[in-house]
Amino acid sequence: MQERQLGKNGPTVSALGLGAMGMSGMYGPSDRAESIATVHAALDAGITLLDTGDFYGMGHNELLLRDALAGVPRDQLVLSVKFGALRDPAGGWVGYDARPAAVKNFLTYSLQRLGVEYIDIYRPARLDPQVPIEETVGAIGEMIRQGYVRYVGLSEIGAETLRRAAAVHPISDLQIEYSLISRGIEDAILPAARELGIDITAYGVLSRGLISGHWQKDGITPNDFRAHAPRFQGANADANLALVEALRAVAEPLGATVAQVAIAWVAAQGNDIVPVIGARRRDRLAEALGALDVRLSPDDLAAIERAVPKGAAAGTRYAAPAMAHLDSER
Repeated sequence: MQERQLGKNGPTVSALGLGAMGMSGMYGPSDRAESIATVHAALDAGITLLDTGDFYGMGHNELLLRDALAGVPRDQLVLSVKFGALRDPAGGWVGYDARPAAVKNFLTYSLQRLGVEYIDIYRPARLDPQVPIEETVGAIGEMIRQGYVRYVGLSEIGAETLRRAAAVHPISDLQIEYSLISRGIEDAILPAARELGIDITAYGVLSRGLISGHWQKDGITPNDFRAHAPRFQGANADANLALVEALRAVAEPLGATVAQVAIAWVAAQGNDIVPVIGARRRDRLAEALGALDVRLSPDDLAAIERAVPKGAAAGTRYAAPAMAHLDSER
């Protein structure tokens, strides 16, 4: 497994990370045994970066990882945890809380559920509009000094906020959506991160399965997050699936799948970018790992660009209320 160092002084991680959100019902029903087997297969393949959030299944995902990681030496793992998203008992989203006191409270629960003494990378899931980023980052920095956290990460924030945060404490990485059909970070956020020496951990590299080459319009089950995502709806879905077929025409001559080419494209954008794949089954994980063997030439990259031009996606990546919470989209 290839490795990358996150940021100037951050942890060394595998060139692919595993995001566990889909293992806790965010994309419809999931299989506990298969989820745990997938985590084990990822570790066997050399993946060390595991990403979760305390609000994924409201603790379910952290408890699942605790069981999956039982007996694994702690120093062989880099656990990335997001916090701050608030949900109600029906699963609705009711805001964000990134006050210093909340930082410490959320962290305490995560340490307990994961069964660990420290979190490697701790990050607010979104910018809390009521709390200056300096206060949130400062609280994580305090937890670093006390030994409960190793590094500060951020998620879905804009370039200006990133600079403000970095002035308070070193930032290892910015976790943000980046894929062939979500390229907004290229304009200002990615240049700012590179200026500051902050790496990108890219989630949504397959756009929640939309550009995986596997998803079809009848693929949304009840309680699936994607049921409310504009890119998966009606004519938008048709237009986006047409992009997938154009990408398939590029992938097949390379002996690769659509998913492998989409992941390889993200990885090819720089050694400071680590794709975080959301596989929840071993076969999908194996396919994603195959992307590491895909070498894209300049001609290949140009063909991909023609197949899926920047800005070609139909629909926004979240519904309007969720988009309003994204500092990265302002």
